[in-house]
Amino acid sequence: MKFKQIKEKKWFKIVSNTYVLILILFVVWMLFFDTNSYVIQKELDDDIEALEESKEFYESEINKDKQFLEKMQDSDELERFAREKYYLKKENEDIFIIEHEDSLENQTDDE
Repeated sequence: MKFKQIKEKKWFKIVSNTYVLILILFVVWMLFFDTNSYVIQKELDDDIEALEESKEFYESEINKDKQFLEKMQDSDELERFAREKYYLKKENEDIFIIEHEDSLENQTDDE
């Protein structure tokens, strides 16, 4: 086809219209090159979604810690926690730590 034949086509007349060309350039510019482009906005939306998920996680952790702190206000609970977690003991008291065979790691001597 020659250029003259293409020039006479209806779609070429529409696309070659000045207003349509400006509109196409504007849309391409706004989608890809502008500082507020669709691509950048999509990345920002993904970042916001990830931050909201982490916010929910940390809020649940804060609630767990608040419940734990409320539980530790009781002196009996605090003593039980200290004995179990840190193996603290009272004066003149012996503590025996019992470990079962299946909870011990297999130790092999490489010597």
